[in-house]
Amino acid sequence: MAFPIPDIYRHPTVRTSMLAIFAFGFSGATTSPYQSVVGIKELGLGDGAYSAIMASAAAVNVLVSLLVGNFADRLGEYRRMMLVVCLFGILGYGAIYLVPTQAVFVGAALLVLPVYGALNSLLFANVRAVTRDMPGETIAEVNSGVRAMISLSWVLVPGLTGVLLAQSSTMLPAYLFAALAVVACLGLIAFAMPKVKPTEMLVINHMSYWAALAHVMSPRIAVRVLAVALVTGMLHVNGVVQPLIVVGPAGGKVGDIGVLVGIVALLEVAFILVLGRVVRRFGAMPVLAAGTGLYVLYLVLLGLSTAPWHLYALTLISGAGAAALISIPITYLQDLIADRPGLGSALISVNMFLSAGLGALLFALGTAVGTYSLASIIGGAAGAIGISLLILLDGFHPRPVA
Repeated sequence: MAFPIPDIYRHPTVRTSMLAIFAFGFSGATTSPYQSVVGIKELGLGDGAYSAIMASAAAVNVLVSLLVGNFADRLGEYRRMMLVVCLFGILGYGAIYLVPTQAVFVGAALLVLPVYGALNSLLFANVRAVTRDMPGETIAEVNSGVRAMISLSWVLVPGLTGVLLAQSSTMLPAYLFAALAVVACLGLIAFAMPKVKPTEMLVINHMSYWAALAHVMSPRIAVRVLAVALVTGMLHVNGVVQPLIVVGPAGGKVGDIGVLVGIVALLEVAFILVLGRVVRRFGAMPVLAAGTGLYVLYLVLLGLSTAPWHLYALTLISGAGAAALISIPITYLQDLIADRPGLGSALISVNMFLSAGLGALLFALGTAVGTYSLASIIGGAAGAIGISLLILLDGFHPRPVA
């Protein structure tokens, strides 16, 4: 049976999930760029303490995502858990805005907001549950469209927040904006998300949390998640080295950093929207391999850049490659545990954590033995290893392994 793409996006669950994930992205995009300013500059946390809190929060988010995803699978539907984690988002962002103290910031960042962060994987799990009987290429296209909404929020929101707070002596109102975005997200899920009886969805066998954790850590799954993290870790390497190369070897200005990020974000959205059709024609893994190749080329050329115009010329390659790296792995990770959408989608959070850690390690390695430019090239080499490992394990037509 054919599933025309316009009809898919008109599906009430998919449409509402896309709006909800835009609101989710809004809450992150309005606070993340200013989080360190609030925590360190306004509330007085030390650099080391702030870094430890953020690293711990990322680990908590992974564990919570696995717990929540597995529990939602056992319930047989995801709407109730999404409502619960939205309440944590309202509480966390609202508390920081209303009671801006170190203790509240640490508690919210470390314990409350990581629970809200599980909403990302729950929304993708919910979409996967209603599209599970569709062809794989169609599922990948839907995931790309949903993921594009997060990118769109990051195109629109950080600059808007900066403009609104340009004359403010504090960035704390960003947390009020985030809380309101979560309220909107809660409203969408509560009143627009169709209610689905558990019996109408895939029946999931009960699995304890520890059994689910062991399942995720099994060698067959873990090695594939690691390979994906090597690929997506290139995005994190770029996030660190690009600004440093802009104001360093390339001889650019600080203002160039924001312009370049904005251009690439816009290109990402444009490429993501057409990427689904390309995947439907050629398959997900060949397109991911091509996107990885483009991003490897980009990081190598970034490391060799010596003038600002070099960086602007690379935005097209960067945007095209990044579009593949941030959208296609979602479906691949879900397919690793295809019969449990919640647990499979929780691998998205696991990948984000691992890729960020690998990106930091690659940057440290590159700068320890050379320069920022070398770190960029090493990041590209790691991505090439990652995609080679994926192709070696699964070929160009991967199948569920669990």
